[in-house]
Amino acid sequence: MKNDIEDLFEREKQNEPKMKVERKDGEPTAAFKGASWAALLIGASAYLIGLFNATMELNEKGYYFAILIFGLYSSVSLQKAVRDKQEGIPVTNIYYGISWLALLIAILLMGIGLYNAGSIVLSEKGFYGMAFVLSIFAAITVQKNIRDTQKVRGMD
Repeated sequence: MKNDIEDLFEREKQNEPKMKVERKDGEPTAAFKGASWAALLIGASAYLIGLFNATMELNEKGYYFAILIFGLYSSVSLQKAVRDKQEGIPVTNIYYGISWLALLIAILLMGIGLYNAGSIVLSEKGFYGMAFVLSIFAAITVQKNIRDTQKVRGMD
C-alpha cells in the first residue's frame, strides 16, 4: 500500500510542469555567478589556509593577511567606481583615482613582499601570488554579477 502511494506521488510529481526562473537580458547566468563565487571562495580559502600553515613569523602572516583584505576591498571599490562612472552616476575624480591607487598599491605590496620573503620557497611564492590574483579577480566578478543582477531586476 505504501509503495503504491509513493509510486502515485512520484508519477504525479513527474507530470507537474516545472517552474522555470527566467533570466532577464543582461543578467549573468546562475552558472557564471556560481563559478565567480566558487573562484572567490577557493582563492581566498587557499590563500588563508596556506598562510595559516606557513612557518613564517606572525607579523609576516599579518602582513600577507592585511594585503589580501586590502586588495579585495580596493578591487571591489574600483569596480564600483568604474561602473558608476560608466552608468553616469557621479564619481569624484579623487575617489576614482584613490580606488585605482589602492588596488595598484595592494598588488605592488604583494609583489614586494613576495620578492623580499627569504623564508618562502619559490613554489610558495607562486602559490600566494596566484591565490591573491584569483581572489582579486573573483571579487571584481562577484561584485559585477551582483550589480548586474540588481540592475536587471530593478533593485538599484
